[in-house]
Amino acid sequence: MKTPTAVMRMAKPAAAFAGLLLAVAPGLFAQETPLSKNSISVNLPPNSPVTLISMSSDQSRATAMGAAMRLDLDILLTLRNASPSHIRGITLRVISQEAVPGGKGSVTKVSLNVGQGEVFPVDIQMQLVRPTQVAAGPLVQVDLDGVLFQDLSFYGMDKLNSRRYLTACETEAERDREHFKQVLLRSGKDGLQKEILESIARQEHLPSLDVRVGRSNGPSVTSAALPAEHEARFAFLQFPDSPVAPVEGWARINGNEARAPQIDVRNTSSKAVKYVEFGWVVSDPAGRQYMAGSLPSSESALYLPAGSQATVRQDSSLRFSSNGQPVNIQGMTGFIRQVEFADGRIWVPSRQSLDNPLLHKVLAPSAEEQRLSQIYVRRGIAGLVEELKKF
Repeated sequence: MKTPTAVMRMAKPAAAFAGLLLAVAPGLFAQETPLSKNSISVNLPPNSPVTLISMSSDQSRATAMGAAMRLDLDILLTLRNASPSHIRGITLRVISQEAVPGGKGSVTKVSLNVGQGEVFPVDIQMQLVRPTQVAAGPLVQVDLDGVLFQDLSFYGMDKLNSRRYLTACETEAERDREHFKQVLLRSGKDGLQKEILESIARQEHLPSLDVRVGRSNGPSVTSAALPAEHEARFAFLQFPDSPVAPVEGWARINGNEARAPQIDVRNTSSKAVKYVEFGWVVSDPAGRQYMAGSLPSSESALYLPAGSQATVRQDSSLRFSSNGQPVNIQGMTGFIRQVEFADGRIWVPSRQSLDNPLLHKVLAPSAEEQRLSQIYVRRGIAGLVEELKKF
């Protein structure tokens, strides 16, 4: 069993506090108390492929703050694989109040290799909010959203689209493990060490970009120091193996703000597509480039039969900054990052497609490549080779 990669996904707790704490009376002091195990409910279905072995929550705290309660969660679950298949990924929903902003989040673990009967930890470290007037019952509920197995089969309610996310992560992981295995086969341990050191150096030098997302509410007010809002077009990186091709795209630009980005795409494959996700790179007037994030299609609006065309759009406004300073947008480049077919299969770019000078500068390696890099840092080249042999 190997050390997994964990991803926390939370529902904008900072924004939730801003609304809920308006009701707090001035001068009222917060009261902090430990969060007991009885206040945390872990709900696993009777036929769940994982079972709960133990739970530790000694460091979790509840803080009453007027009309709101802040929950600082520090929970360690120990789970057992009760299925006959190896588990590759898992997602848990963590809920304090379903309908309240900041009242729910999730934790996802990918790059797992858990066999039948083996146990593995899941850490839940996040901050949620909950109105104090909510009816009695557990303060926190943990549900199983999904489990992905070695053959890419899936179990779960999938309320968070965990099947797509876990499958994409595992598809990338299989791609990258195979790449490093081939490097080892061709070039031996010295070649593998050189490759993983290059990956580590790249990870250390990725430029940072902060992105604030808001609603797009019509034309923005332009400062006299900035040019007027204008329409800017995307340039595209074309991947020969991609089942979907970008046609054209644009966004409204005003300084460091981009509004309502949209991209027209064409399905060039023989299968129907139900989800497309773009990677988005921005450049500033000095020529510096940054990874701006992803532009996903709507969860339900897209259905793209073979040969047809559709538009991927976001009704949002994005503001970019780095180290506290605005990053004014000079240019934008997009590339296909993920495609889901109607049958649930996932396409991700090949290593050859990602071997691009622009992407080398801005795109972080996959979660699996980062995990393998950390294994090399902790255990050296022998430990990395041993890890690759487990798959």
